[in-house]
Amino acid sequence: MDTTQQRTDQQRSADRRRRELLEAADRVVLRDGPGASMNAIAAEAGITKPILYRHFGDKGGLYAALAKRHTDALLDSLRAALDAPAERRERVESTLDTYLAAIEARPQVYRFLMHPSEGGSQSDQGFDTGKNSVPVLRRMGEELAQVIEERLDLGPGTQQLARVWGHGIVGMMHAAGDWWLGERPCSRAELVRSLADLLWGRLAAAGDKVGGPGF
Repeated sequence: MDTTQQRTDQQRSADRRRRELLEAADRVVLRDGPGASMNAIAAEAGITKPILYRHFGDKGGLYAALAKRHTDALLDSLRAALDAPAERRERVESTLDTYLAAIEARPQVYRFLMHPSEGGSQSDQGFDTGKNSVPVLRRMGEELAQVIEERLDLGPGTQQLARVWGHGIVGMMHAAGDWWLGERPCSRAELVRSLADLLWGRLAAAGDKVGGPGF
């Protein structure tokens, strides 16, 4: 076997092992939420903690990998809702519902990613999630801004306005969803309709960008 093939096989093996460790971390997060620890994740994976550090560097590295994993999956779902063959209002509601359904289905994962205060210790047992939750929301805001810019004609200053809208909509979804998940003051469908009503006036008036995929 030549050196290049060896390196390729080694990389594949490392990637596969990394996925297995992330799956083990996911199981612990689903069970323990913000209280998940490196010790518990290492035990779930059947390895020692130093091996876990070898793959991710530190707790921050593992947290960032988990955040990327879940953010990637959520963004894929949001894009599918935005691309669905339906009227614009229906797609707006479907996109909002997709986000709320995701945090409702896996509340422990959501709290792990977004609620640093619930994690307790900042010692070797806990994750300092507060350093990383804002970048997750920023990434979602930029992704949504790109979708808006590609699809809507907002007139002069479209790029800047798309970013304002992208981050504003993500902030609204996050704040409203966080409140709703904690208090459950209404049904998910009622919350979706109310948020869509709030957004709809300007979204309804905006035209599709010429040559774009449409919104």
